[in-house]
Amino acid sequence: MTTGPGTTTTGPGAAPAPPAPARRFAVPGRIAVSQQVATAWQTATLTGIRRETPHAATFRLAVPHWAGHLPGQHLMLRLTAADGYVAQRHYSIASAPDDSGHIELTLDRVPDGEVSGWFHTAARPGDTVEVRGPLSGFFAWPGDRPALLLGAGSGVVPLMSMVRHHRARGLSVPLRMLVSARSSEELIYARELGAETTAVFTRSAPAGTPVGRMAAAHVAPLLAEAPAHGWEAYVCGSNGFAEHASRLLVAAGQPVDRIRIERFG
Repeated sequence: MTTGPGTTTTGPGAAPAPPAPARRFAVPGRIAVSQQVATAWQTATLTGIRRETPHAATFRLAVPHWAGHLPGQHLMLRLTAADGYVAQRHYSIASAPDDSGHIELTLDRVPDGEVSGWFHTAARPGDTVEVRGPLSGFFAWPGDRPALLLGAGSGVVPLMSMVRHHRARGLSVPLRMLVSARSSEELIYARELGAETTAVFTRSAPAGTPVGRMAAAHVAPLLAEAPAHGWEAYVCGSNGFAEHASRLLVAAGQPVDRIRIERFG
């Protein structure tokens, strides 16, 4: 199993510069990432804000020199305060790859969070931040293999990039998603979810829907209907969820070396 990034706070880096085009290719277990792209900071301008849940919102950024990304990749975002203090965070990219020159990030407001707090309380269209990426090939999905996606809370963000990519390209490769949220009100992207998605609610649920944690009864049927060559499983969420979901997958018969994990917390 492979795991994804954490969070950092650090000092200023190099001045923004347009990166060279990304070079990437699919090999078992990872996608190659251009180091020049991954290390070059560039300016991104906030162009729109869309509320997803009471605690989560999507922020649309114009990045003129964005080199493109694959679903599941993330970026590093940098904010610099007037006094020179710098905060950096890793954020998954929510949007599907396209040529619009924009990317979207969906952020939960974290209690006492410096960066998420700024986005949710102070950020306005026209504000600028710095970004570098895309980063990491471990969690990327090129769209060339059947994908089974398991997420909880804001862990659905990189998975939704995969779903959007699947829809936008009209891909025929099988894709299924199982997501967990505390309630229907806190289910991120609820308006966009379709037949490929099953939702599990842990605290309150719509009438007729059971309440409870993601369990073997949710995962086993998905493994039973796996396509001929099996699933590539992508798991994203908190440390606790990642461990729980990966154990469910293994117990249901998913090969350990075909589970990719992106965790936070």
